[in-house]
Amino acid sequence: MNNRVRIPMSALATVVALICVVASQANGTAQQNNTSPNTGTKPPPLPLHQIEGNGGVFSTFSAYLVNPPRNGEPIGRPSIGFGYINIGYGRDLVALTVTETPWERLELGLGYNLLNLGDLPAVIAAGGGPVIDQTLALYHANVRLQVLQEGQFELKWMPAVTLSAHVKYNDGINRINERLGGVLDAIGLTDDSSWDFTLYASKMLTFMPRPVLVNLGGRATESAQLGLLGFTDDYSFVFEASVVVLATDWLMFAAEFKQQPGEFSRLHLSANRTIGGRLQRGT
Repeated sequence: MNNRVRIPMSALATVVALICVVASQANGTAQQNNTSPNTGTKPPPLPLHQIEGNGGVFSTFSAYLVNPPRNGEPIGRPSIGFGYINIGYGRDLVALTVTETPWERLELGLGYNLLNLGDLPAVIAAGGGPVIDQTLALYHANVRLQVLQEGQFELKWMPAVTLSAHVKYNDGINRINERLGGVLDAIGLTDDSSWDFTLYASKMLTFMPRPVLVNLGGRATESAQLGLLGFTDDYSFVFEASVVVLATDWLMFAAEFKQQPGEFSRLHLSANRTIGGRLQRGT
């Protein structure tokens, strides 16, 4: 009998998230005007912090930068964020993030993710496998450069465009791999660190009854599940997108799409009594 325990990080519709961001000013067109497009009041802070420590929504980015300098300030104000994701089966993910935008086109960010594996270690042990760590930590350091500002060159249709580099380090995946007898190496997850590279475009649409922010991006990555399951030796290019509706000046609704690298898009952790808790690829 097989007992399969999945980590469905791409199934965002089933994720319960709480994100609290300290940021006092919106970005993009709304930030330039210092007012909400419809009411003349201060708009909500955009973008929020996403879980890797960048300006974005939840797991996807925005080409807007977090809290850039304004009103003659020499540097932007630092922003911090907290996220909690209930994955199920006793598993959850905590995200702590911080950003600083020292220049209106440059954002620096740090992210810390702590993944609690819930009942997975017990399931593996019950199947005759080794004892593995209950938690693992994923660290992110990010540099984002806004190469085009929204509406630049007096072109109203011009989106904001941002190039980014992200270094990731997984503290814990190597220990799990060793205790599982090198199973992760056998399926190509050979590294505990890597770089991601992203390109994002964002545009605020204001011709509808309420403003709508559209974010489109691409990512070159070696990560499996953001790096929570380690990294391969080969890069894949994946598509990401989000739509944010500013329902009021303080309430927003967002939908995200995040493509997973094809080779590991269905990767899951399996505990099997006959194979002693080996890690398998889903079918």
